[in-house]
Amino acid sequence: MGVGPGAPDLLTLRALEACRSAARVFGPAMAPDAEGRAESILRRAAPDVAVERLVFAIGGDEAVRQEAHARAAGRVVACLDAGERVAFITLGDPNLYSTFHHLAAAVRQQRPETPVTTVPGIMAFQDVAARTGTIITDGVERLVVVSAVDGAGVVAEALGDETAAVVIYKGGRHLPEIAAHLERTGRLAGAVLGESIGLPDERVGAASAFADRPAAYLATVVVPPKRPV
Repeated sequence: MGVGPGAPDLLTLRALEACRSAARVFGPAMAPDAEGRAESILRRAAPDVAVERLVFAIGGDEAVRQEAHARAAGRVVACLDAGERVAFITLGDPNLYSTFHHLAAAVRQQRPETPVTTVPGIMAFQDVAARTGTIITDGVERLVVVSAVDGAGVVAEALGDETAAVVIYKGGRHLPEIAAHLERTGRLAGAVLGESIGLPDERVGAASAFADRPAAYLATVVVPPKRPV
């Protein structure tokens, strides 16, 4: 289930109810002793809910990632076989750039009869737009969502359609290059950025104000369409 972009008050009532009604709640982590972002959100919103960490491998070798998914799924399956109702929390929404679908696929591979349902979560770009007063789309305008984890080239391609709003995820370390693409296409002035949302060091505002250096991995850039003045 999605726990939102970072602020605990953006965790939905449906997600909170699902967590409290589950016998066991799992959360993704980089290490057994490292609290993940999703866990941090839930702990602040519902300190009464215990979270068990599942360690995932982000980036690197595909075989290592698959092994981590299978190991995490094995733990979930063991709980399901014991008759427990299980919940898995994830940052943002479970169906958009999330670890969730990898885990769900691995669980179904080991236990094909497992029913899986999702609870939607508020996305970072929605929070960034709301807090900056940015209208993402209107009328028949389109929305394009891209991941810049492998570089800013995908951003240049997405900006080719001036009538489409563009949301850029996972491109924080490429922010200066992304800003350069926005400047060349005349769209930097309207772009906004959110970084470390819900954390003490969060930054939300005009993308141009942060474009001189890389940002956090989970930084989100929202670029509205070009509109007639």
